Amino acid sequence: MTTDLLVDVHLSEDDLRAALEQDVRNGLGASPKSLPPIWFYDEAGSQLFEEITRLPEYYPTRAERALLRRHAADIAAAAGADSLVELGAGACDKTRLLLDAMAAHGPLRHYLPFDVSDEFLRSAAAGVADDYEGLEVHAVVGDFHRHLDRIPRKGRRLVAFLGGTIGNLVPEQRQRFLFDLNCTVGTEDHLLVGTDLVKDPKRIVAAYDDARGVTAEFNRNVLRVLNAQLGSTFDPGRFTHVARWDGDRQWIEMRLRTEAAQTVHIAQLGMTVDFEAGEELLTEISAKFTPSGVAGELWDAGFVVDGQWGADEGEFLLTLAHPFC
Repeated sequence: MTTDLLVDVHLSEDDLRAALEQDVRNGLGASPKSLPPIWFYDEAGSQLFEEITRLPEYYPTRAERALLRRHAADIAAAAGADSLVELGAGACDKTRLLLDAMAAHGPLRHYLPFDVSDEFLRSAAAGVADDYEGLEVHAVVGDFHRHLDRIPRKGRRLVAFLGGTIGNLVPEQRQRFLFDLNCTVGTEDHLLVGTDLVKDPKRIVAAYDDARGVTAEFNRNVLRVLNAQLGSTFDPGRFTHVARWDGDRQWIEMRLRTEAAQTVHIAQLGMTVDFEAGEELLTEISAKFTPSGVAGELWDAGFVVDGQWGADEGEFLLTLAHPFC
């Protein structure tokens, strides 16, 4: 039994259910249709994503982990933090690289993982608590659009938002998120952001449309989630996976396209959704960045950059910043 684990829950199963229902009503009732990517991740979706990260085409996870291996010590020294906050902690698999570097640099007192999944977060956080004797692990179950201010202010914090997850937000959402985060951090806290870099579009598209079709199954899994949770009648096999690069917006889009007209019923919402032949459902965007673009967005939200790692390689970027207001 892990003794150094605390858990605060600000997001219940009822909250998640209400959010799913609202997202489906709003997204499938709109034109064009869309769904947010959070609903990919039931157990099957999480397993598919883990498989994606091991595919030869999917470079972001490997590139970010390599940067952390090489530069975690530099990041820890620059931040001077004794507490690590991890937004979207997931399996906490990259956490140990930062925790080890922080422990080597000075006292390491707190780890605060933050995620929407209660059960998954508890399991991952307990594993960290078991592996780091004397480390207080204080997990927070919440939505980073609503509960950033609920993260405990313990020590001098390094807030990590890794995996390129910030790229799933459109520019207006990123601006709001970074501004809200600025309002919750102290003057001695630091922010570490992982972002995928703009590169050859063919390489980017391949990462989201692998030869084995794992990403296609991951994309279609959102339909299975709706079937299981809301009693909808989607036939995932009637939807084709589409990955498309938008050069103007500098992001990759994942879509599901129906080749023939069809009607889907969503029993638990009393909702009927008609799809025209060739119509597409947007399920995810993943923005790609330039180093100067990341620095500019951070500056606009009240952060100044302390260092960037990975720009020379051109694959992935880690940016460390602190608030100036």
